[in-house]
This record gives sequence, structure tokens and C-alpha cells, in this order.
Amino acid sequence: MTIPDPVNDDSQPATDTPSAERLTRRSIRSFVVRNGRTTSAQTDALQRLLPQFGLTYSDNPISLHTAFNREAPVWMEIGFGNGDVLVNMGTNNPEANILGAEVHESGIGHALIGVEQNALTNVRLVQHDAMEILENMLEPASLDKVLLLFPDPWHKKRHHKRRIVQQDFLDAVARTLKPGGILHCATDWAEYGEWMIERLEKDSRFKNCAGPSQGSPRPEWRPVTRFEKRGHRLGHDVIDLLYTRL
Repeated sequence: MTIPDPVNDDSQPATDTPSAERLTRRSIRSFVVRNGRTTSAQTDALQRLLPQFGLTYSDNPISLHTAFNREAPVWMEIGFGNGDVLVNMGTNNPEANILGAEVHESGIGHALIGVEQNALTNVRLVQHDAMEILENMLEPASLDKVLLLFPDPWHKKRHHKRRIVQQDFLDAVARTLKPGGILHCATDWAEYGEWMIERLEKDSRFKNCAGPSQGSPRPEWRPVTRFEKRGHRLGHDVIDLLYTRL
């Protein structure tokens, strides 16, 4: 899941704060909840808009048709950060329902401000571990797209176990994606891109849209993220990986 400033944060230990306990029961987490400042505007948005656009995490499957008050293709973004991509997708794809998972209140507040400013009705947000959402809260074959854009690379070898792209993640995505649905991963960390490719190419439930072990061009519907812009400034090559659920 996207963490503020995930690139090479050598100074931060891989420890979890007590607030993480209510967001997941998993012993190994792909995120760390760090104390961050929530602005007054974000706090106001959380108080006013979260009851309307937020979904409470559930250990039991929910009806997404009921949650969005309509039937439409559902795209899920995992770790949406400040919500800019989420809001962009909701604005430019009114035919789709956009579900976002994020653990940081400031990001959720920022996204809610964008939802209100753009008068969106097709966005819903969940403040919880995306893995547990995929495993427990969503019905099988209920998603049309899953987006994992610039997750924390956890670049140190001893932290690789915290990377979200593991076998349990692929199992959860395979369960919730419809046949023909798309898993879209993107990273500017070359070694993590290789890590993703290695695991996805071994999984017979997914087929690379660009051909075996190949990256895809950035689809027009995916806006450029702030992490991507920073990666370019640092001289990192960005890779998009699109896989179809067979």
C-alpha cells in the first residue's frame, strides 16, 4: 500500500503504531501507519462526507451494487495515497464504480475533498487493510479492475516480506477479479517490477496483456501519479504491468 514518501526511507524502522491494530489483524503488514498531520479541511471533509462516501470494513462480503446504489463495473485502487488518481478515474469514467482502499486519514480526507469538488457519486472509500478487504469484504468475481500503483517497494531485503505482491495477494485478487478482469500494477523501482513479473508469470490464473514478462504502455485512463513524477525526477524508469484474469 502506498505510504507517504516510500522511496528509500532508510531512516524509518519497519514498526507498526498501535493505530494499525484496528486496520488489520495480519501479523505481516505491507503498510505502516505513521503519525501525519490532517489539515482542518481534511478533518472537515472526513466529518461531513465520510458517512456518505465511506464504507465500514466488514469481515463478511457486502453487496457492491447496494454500496454504490447502482450496477456498474467496479474498479478498486489499493493504497490510493492522496486520492488524486482515484478522483481522476471517477471523473473521467462515470460509467464505472471506483472503490478505494487507504489506511491514512489525511489521504482519505484529501480524496473526499476531490469527490465533493467534482460532484462525484461513483466513488466509495474504505479505511482498512486492502488485503483483508479483498479476502473478506468483497464477493468473488466482483471486481473488473484492481489497481496497485506505486506501492511501497520495501527495498531492503529484510523487508521484502512486507511487499504486498506475494502469493496471498495474487490469491485474493484472483478470487475477486471477474474472468477477463485486469490487474494493473505500476512501479518505478526496477527490482520490484522484476519481483512482480516473476510471481505473476508463474501464476496460471493471470496472462500478461503485453506478452510474457513484458511491460505495457501506460493506459490513457491511468493518470500520471505524483510518485511517478518523482520517480522520473530521480531517473527511475516506470513500468506498468497489466494482467488479465483467465
